[in-house]
Amino acid sequence: MAIALMAAASAQAQDLAPRAYVITPNGLSAVTVSSAFNTGKILFDPSVPVQDANATIAAPVLSAYHSFGFLGRSANLLASLPYAVGNFEGTVAGTFLQAYRSGLADSRVRFAINLHGGKAMSPGEYVKWHERSLVGASLTVVIPTGQYDSAKLVNIGANRWGIKPEVGFTRRRGHWAVDGYAGAWFFTGNDSYYPGANHRTQAPFLSGEAHLGYYLGLRAWASVDANFWDGGRTSVNGIEANDKQRNSRVGGTISLPFGKHQSLKFSYSHGAYVTIGGAFNNFNAAWQYSWLGKPW
Repeated sequence: MAIALMAAASAQAQDLAPRAYVITPNGLSAVTVSSAFNTGKILFDPSVPVQDANATIAAPVLSAYHSFGFLGRSANLLASLPYAVGNFEGTVAGTFLQAYRSGLADSRVRFAINLHGGKAMSPGEYVKWHERSLVGASLTVVIPTGQYDSAKLVNIGANRWGIKPEVGFTRRRGHWAVDGYAGAWFFTGNDSYYPGANHRTQAPFLSGEAHLGYYLGLRAWASVDANFWDGGRTSVNGIEANDKQRNSRVGGTISLPFGKHQSLKFSYSHGAYVTIGGAFNNFNAAWQYSWLGKPW
């Protein structure tokens, strides 16, 4: 049962973020309120006695974004604070078990900078600029602010830090845009793993994303999205579990502006290839308010 619930707790949504390296003018700020809904099966190693494992997870997220110039290049900072509500159920060694959790999840901070194709620009310079080829880099840090109880196997927070360096390439031609990203997740250890004094570690994930987008108008766009990640085997007190993940998701995103400051974004994705972890269907809806200078 411990192995089964550990695998359920370690299942995490992998990013599908089209237009993540798009250039914005200096001083642009935005607040985004989004809500993700995940539902589906959890897959385990065949040797683990778990059957019919399912999860339903809802996660509203509050995010803040600001762009600025850094060493003459366009850069931005994004901070996100999620809240999660999850229901887990499954049959473990013939016994039906359920778990419910709700509370703050681990927060994220992402710093991104353009390396080629997008210098730091004022709003006036940005109006005259045309996107072509862009190369960017980012560093995402997951901060262990989520709810965690070492006496429980299933937790919302992971009680560890996560770091993801990534590089991204974007090429736009007319209405079409192609994005490609490559990165890796690294994690610190959890020294308070169930039942409170165990040391749990997780190997790095290698990750990649690809997006094909089409601009419907000046600020409206849609894209087809796919990703792939490999790795993440866990160990407790040096004993490795047979839970290395090799998974992929595919989906689509559409962003629609309304008014001068606001936009709506909707996305859907599902597990196209899942060896171990969450084979979830994911639906996400987001409202964004952006501004230059004063927020009104």
